Amino acid sequence: MQQSFSRLAILAAASLSITLPQLAYGETPAPWSERAVFEHVDQTRFAGVLSKSELDALIAFGETLFAARFTTLDGAGRPMATQAIIPTKRKRAAPATFQRMAGLDGNSCASCHNDPVMGGAGDFTVNVFVSEGFNNADFDTTDPQFSNERNTNHLFGAGLVELLAREMSVDLQLIRRKALALARKSGEAQRATLVSKGVRFGWITAKPDGLLELKEIDGVDTDLVIRPFSQKGVMTSLRQFTVNALNHHHGMQSVERFGARWTGEVDFDEDSKSDELTFGDVSALVAWQATLPPPGEMVPTSLDWQTAAKQGAEMFQTIGCASCHVPALPLNSLEFQDPGPLDAAGTLRSDETQSGAVYDLSLLNWAQSLPKNEQGQIMVPLFGDLKRHKMTDRQISAFGNELLSQRFVERDVFQTTELWGVGSTAPYGHRGDMTTFDEVIQAHGGAGRDARDAYLDLGDAERSALIAYLKTLVIEQ
Repeated sequence: MQQSFSRLAILAAASLSITLPQLAYGETPAPWSERAVFEHVDQTRFAGVLSKSELDALIAFGETLFAARFTTLDGAGRPMATQAIIPTKRKRAAPATFQRMAGLDGNSCASCHNDPVMGGAGDFTVNVFVSEGFNNADFDTTDPQFSNERNTNHLFGAGLVELLAREMSVDLQLIRRKALALARKSGEAQRATLVSKGVRFGWITAKPDGLLELKEIDGVDTDLVIRPFSQKGVMTSLRQFTVNALNHHHGMQSVERFGARWTGEVDFDEDSKSDELTFGDVSALVAWQATLPPPGEMVPTSLDWQTAAKQGAEMFQTIGCASCHVPALPLNSLEFQDPGPLDAAGTLRSDETQSGAVYDLSLLNWAQSLPKNEQGQIMVPLFGDLKRHKMTDRQISAFGNELLSQRFVERDVFQTTELWGVGSTAPYGHRGDMTTFDEVIQAHGGAGRDARDAYLDLGDAERSALIAYLKTLVIEQ
């Protein structure tokens, strides 16, 4: 699919009367060119509230970039830069372009996100090694003292997940503001419950002098921003995830983080390729990921399976799985703003550009099938709560095998895994080293211990029924 970017994007733009961005290299490349990226997306041409045709064209650009096998002619490689999320120079040139630990470790986004289809998960063979890497990310060993080994998550429904996280962040921060205002007005400390969409995140205490007690916050950062991506829940947005991954896995560096504004250089990684990916390129990748349809619930052809899955759905509720793996969360709006409002420096934010866009996900066919509650809110069937939980205890510690904290999140604390699509995305666990649902359920300690013990107290037929139900949660192909 190396040359699909040119063909698909040109066809999409032509059929939808969208003007193509300018060629990056000032000439039309030969059909046998070894470049993977023939054009760069001009952000200003996809700004404002996009029409369906404009959104389709941007998605087409994003799909071809996601599938593109980047080459050194595009800027792949980072001989003098590390995989760090903060632009960081190497102490010495990398001895090899590719290596499985600190990267480069993939030619294409689709190299890892491909099971069962592009945008999906990955097998154990494409695990990545995650290190904070703020100062020096040069490591060439799988020793867990240098990095945490992680399996690849699928991206289906990711736009809905980010929208939920944004709305929940707004809710929590509004509670904080109201508590501070009431404390100031009353002259007394105010202890407020942090709850959004039925998910509780502890309490916050506001003092009359404007100070806050944060020690009772649970499952979210103290800034009350829900960060819904990665197993630890530390990535704020698809845009941040994309910018990080492009540099880490491919050595493709975005202007918004590695360009002159933040680094003072146009070729930070010193590979003789400047401005490797534009704001618009990243926006196209975000648009493709954000518009991927959510996984669904398969109706088995087997009557026995249907009967077992129905019983398993009841068991899922009865033994307490649904207390964290909440079957559906309510969403108020399907308008996806990109760039978003909550990212940190180094990821383009909505207040930093006049060329931001809004993608109305309700224009997409799959959005029409999403159920609504009595209040008219869209019910997003993610089977998660976007909250972090401690997943180990003294007896059950399988999920406590990481040695490094990530963004100040404890080693044995992980965000609840969304179970939609889980029937299509084995193996399981944050390291991808558990082959069955039974194994991963039995590995739940800490916050998941009660449900795990209740599962083990079930009879064989009931446990089998629960697994039959989980097997119906699939990515539709």
